[in-house]
Amino acid sequence: MELQTFTLIAGGLALVFVMTCLGSATVFLFRKNLKEGSEKIFLGFAAGMMIGASVFGLLMPAMEDTMETLQFPAIPIVGGFILGVLFLLGLDNLIPHIHPSSDKPEGLSTASKRTTLLVSAVTLHNIPEGIAVGLTFAVVAQNGHNPAAYAGAFALAIGIGVHNFPETAAISNLLREEGLPRWKAFVYGSLTGVVEPIFGLIAVLIAAWIAPYMPWLLSFAAGAMFYVVVEELIPEAQKGGHSHKGTISILVGFIAMMVLDMALG
Repeated sequence: MELQTFTLIAGGLALVFVMTCLGSATVFLFRKNLKEGSEKIFLGFAAGMMIGASVFGLLMPAMEDTMETLQFPAIPIVGGFILGVLFLLGLDNLIPHIHPSSDKPEGLSTASKRTTLLVSAVTLHNIPEGIAVGLTFAVVAQNGHNPAAYAGAFALAIGIGVHNFPETAAISNLLREEGLPRWKAFVYGSLTGVVEPIFGLIAVLIAAWIAPYMPWLLSFAAGAMFYVVVEELIPEAQKGGHSHKGTISILVGFIAMMVLDMALG
C-alpha cells in the first residue's frame, strides 16, 4: 500500500475516532444529566446520519458497480445486505450487552456491571461503521485514487463521525447517570470508538484480496448499519411513546448526510 493511500485511510478513520472522543467529552460540559428530549434529538440525528451514510456511501456505489458488470445486479446487493443484518444479529445474541432503555441484558449470560454492558452495546454497534469507512476508502484506492472519489470517502467518514458525536454524547452522559465519575464516563465513551479504526483497517486489508466481491462487502456494511438503526437508535429516539423530536431529528440527520454527500461526493 502506498504511503499516501495509507495516510488518507488513516486520516479518515482517525477523524471518526476523534469525533467519538469529542462527543464523549460533552460529559464535562453538562452539569446536570441530559434531559430525555435532548437525548432523543441526539440519537434521532445519529440514526438519520447513519441511514444516509448507508444509502449514499455504501448501497449506491455498490449498485452502480453491479449495474455495469453483472447480469443479475440485485444478488450481491440484497445478499450482502442480508448477510450484514445476520452478522449483527449473531453478535447481538453472543456478546453480553444491554440497551440504555432496557433492564434486561442480551447475549450470553454474564455477571458484568450494567455500565460495562452499556459500553459493550455501543462498541458492538460501532463495528460496522469502521468496516464501512475502511471499505469506502479501499474502493477508491482500487479505482485509480480519484481525488473526487476520495472526497466522497471522506464525506462518509465525516457523516459517521458527526453521527458518532451525538451518539457518544448520549452514552457518556448516561454512564454519568449510572454513577460513574465524569472522567471515567469520558474514557469509557471514547473507548467505544476504538473498534472503528481497528475494523476499518481490517476491512482495507481484506478488500485488497477480494476486490471482485466489493459490492457484497459494501452491502454487508450497509445491512449491518441498518440493523443498528432499526434495533437501537430509532427505538431509543422514540422511547416512552411517539416523539416528534425523535422523528424530526432523524429526518434532519438524513438530510444533513444527503447534503454532505452532494457537497463532497
